[in-house]
Amino acid sequence: QVRLVESGGGLVQAGGSLRLSCAVFEHSPTWDTIGWFRQAPGKEREFVAAISRTGGNSYYADSVKGRFTISVDNAKNTQYLQMNSLKPEDTAVYYCAARNYFSNYDTGNFGIWGLGTQVTVSA
Repeated sequence: QVRLVESGGGLVQAGGSLRLSCAVFEHSPTWDTIGWFRQAPGKEREFVAAISRTGGNSYYADSVKGRFTISVDNAKNTQYLQMNSLKPEDTAVYYCAARNYFSNYDTGNFGIWGLGTQVTVSA
């Protein structure tokens, strides 16, 4: 069984930065892709970024490209989402999710989800 736990959310002013973490708890290696998604009030959940287990491949939504960076620390089995130049429209609950295969630019089929962490960006 795999469990994902997000942390690092909070309140930040526009232009500021936050780093989200996604800790993966598993008995044996089960995932090949970790993705970050977000859901703002009244909106559908949207893809943000994803990374392969090795960290060698990653892809981003156009809305965050150049501002957000996804990375992986395999020694800690933790993935990070560094968010810079934050905007009020980045306000959302951020979720990490796991998938058992890697496919570049594929934003679907994530079967395991964390509970999310709130990010609020004030103007």
